[in-house]
Amino acid sequence: MNIINKKPISSLGYGFVAKEYIPKGKNEYYLRNIQNRSGIKYRKLTDAEIKALERNANSSDDWSKVLVASVFNPNLIKNCSFYGLVRIGNLESYFVEFNNLRMPVGLYNSTIISCDIGNNVAIDNVAFMSHYIIGDDVILVNINELAVTDHSKFGNGVLKDGEKESVRVWIEICNENAGRSVLPFNRMQAGDAWLWSKHRADDKLLEKFKQFTDERFDTQRGYYGKIGDRTVIKNCKIIKDTWIGSDAYLKGANKIKNITINSNSDAKSQIGEGCEIVNGIIGYGCRIFYGVKAVRFVMGDNSQLKYGARFINSYLGDNSTISCCEVLNSLIFPAHEQHHNNSFLCASTVLGQSNMAAGATIGSNHNSRGADGELLAGRGFWPGLCVSLKHNSKFASYTIIAKGDFPAELNIPLPFALVSNDVSNDKLVVMPGYWFMYNMYALARNADKYVGRDKRIDKSLTIEYDYLAPDSVNEMMDALQLFKQLTATAWATKNQKTISEKELQKKGEALLEAKADATNGLEILAPNFENTKRKTELVKVPEAYHIFKEMIVYYGIQQLLLFIENKKINSWQKLLKVLPAKSVRTAWKNRST
Repeated sequence: MNIINKKPISSLGYGFVAKEYIPKGKNEYYLRNIQNRSGIKYRKLTDAEIKALERNANSSDDWSKVLVASVFNPNLIKNCSFYGLVRIGNLESYFVEFNNLRMPVGLYNSTIISCDIGNNVAIDNVAFMSHYIIGDDVILVNINELAVTDHSKFGNGVLKDGEKESVRVWIEICNENAGRSVLPFNRMQAGDAWLWSKHRADDKLLEKFKQFTDERFDTQRGYYGKIGDRTVIKNCKIIKDTWIGSDAYLKGANKIKNITINSNSDAKSQIGEGCEIVNGIIGYGCRIFYGVKAVRFVMGDNSQLKYGARFINSYLGDNSTISCCEVLNSLIFPAHEQHHNNSFLCASTVLGQSNMAAGATIGSNHNSRGADGELLAGRGFWPGLCVSLKHNSKFASYTIIAKGDFPAELNIPLPFALVSNDVSNDKLVVMPGYWFMYNMYALARNADKYVGRDKRIDKSLTIEYDYLAPDSVNEMMDALQLFKQLTATAWATKNQKTISEKELQKKGEALLEAKADATNGLEILAPNFENTKRKTELVKVPEAYHIFKEMIVYYGIQQLLLFIENKKINSWQKLLKVLPAKSVRTAWKNRST
């Protein structure tokens, strides 16, 4: 049975915050008064203004609680009902226009409960508007419900006074079984989510992360929702517990609940028709259009969800686009592209500059043996058409995967590799260095393309788009050692020789540095690349070995020249003084906070 509470009409608009949550000496408006920074000086209505308002079919439970600014025209308010303390800014005889929507300034055909309204707004046919602070020049048209509760968190994973831990909203990234859940917070970076989701054995660290999140936000009840200056909202059904920045544009959304929408005049965010968005944080300059379903999520700046995308329990980095597809339980770093209606990404960590081809099925226990799997892919991950991968799998930077159904979990540590499933010969084939040998142009073009697409206004977070960077170069250095080891092992197998572990590297290097025919006829196999008994064959290893060496040297010289330029070094002696006596190569993680 639904419980329908009945209270006196005179109480509508009052008691927004229960008395036990109001600090001593304060009233229920104390947070509202702090939030309202408009600078507008309000006054009470005159008797003549009240009579004019009533002639225009307006009503109030108490006209003394309706306050107005100095420039006020009662004829610009018609057929409205006011409850509680309502404060209205300047109303002047203009019409406002946005994208061919023309509306007269004023308040029309609306129910308004305990709100602060800025200067020269146009509000028409808002059936229920409760506890919002509205900026200047805002347009609100045809909205069924625009309301806030006293315990609103606006998408942040925190609790308000008196709430139980069970109501806290977590985002279950990287893993379908919630084993890597994180708490969302406004301006969360991909690196924050990485640190929190990947260090699960350190209970003290996890508790600190939770504490940091809680300390970012006030636990007091009673914050009003806000709609920033020049924001336009039209033809929306439900907007609840939502904080909206300036210059945003919302049209035709079905439901927006417990959301922060970051937006300003330089990075305007938009939400379009048919969208249903619950429990999330939306970055500056984001666009969400046409039937998107997003639940428990964070979007970085300048990212898009469109054309029926389903985005659930996931983090999407800056400058990314997901169109038509389904993404669940994933942590996605910046510059990710995923299109086509049948793409699927689940329980994955993808480190950016990635592209999901049509029909790719990356993840979920539905195509794996275990019920709790994860996938980790380095920067530049590119699964091809109709690729199906098993969990758990791991891929180095710039792995491209040829069309196919891969029957077992993969662990590919070689960067810039092409991975193929040779069904006819029942083996996995890996070609390291594929990009350098056959599509170098695409690597260079994509690096520039990502820079061009980076439309973020706030670029305080540096994003590395070059294909040569500490992550990929470190992987190439590790790959050189693996090439030597596997080549020597293949030679020993072919020639029925025994080589000690200590001699493998030396022998492999001698073979790879020799003339090309030194490795002819060798079947170079890579154990542990695939979780199966069949062979994994490496092809074009000598070519990849020499290319990797060249690219590592090229990268080192490139960075040295940048260092000399940045430090303004003009002599060999000065350079020697600032260089370390002994270089040390350390591990690199593609994350930043």
